[in-house]
Amino acid sequence: MPLHLIKLCVGADDIADLATWQAARLADMKKRRQPQKLVHITRMVPKRADEILAGGSLYWVMKGVIRCRQRLIGIEPFKDGEGIGRCRLVLDKEIVATRRQERRPFQGWRYFEAKDVPPDVKKGDAGADMPDEMRRELEELGLI
Repeated sequence: MPLHLIKLCVGADDIADLATWQAARLADMKKRRQPQKLVHITRMVPKRADEILAGGSLYWVMKGVIRCRQRLIGIEPFKDGEGIGRCRLVLDKEIVATRRQERRPFQGWRYFEAKDVPPDVKKGDAGADMPDEMRRELEELGLI
């Protein structure tokens, strides 16, 4: 089973916000004629990178709730301009909605075992095509 990471998505209220922000970053890279690689930079390098890259994802927590994930396709340690060690978490461009799962605030990223991850919301699932807020309310009421 792959190992995953979980991280707070600071600044994004919902999946649409995250998608818009990432699309703008990719468009800016294209405009600058830079490689269009979607990355999230973090300070710590996962020591269990091989397990993560064997099919793991980064699960995003928005406003205290896991809402979506993106497959991790690369982990690249590097030193920034000041010589401080950093890590690029290279993300797949597809954002996959997941069932909501509450999470308390934490700093940085954490390992996230496969047995603990929420299931993906798939096409045809109840509420899959609904706006995110409506799906959230119905899930909270236990209707989907």
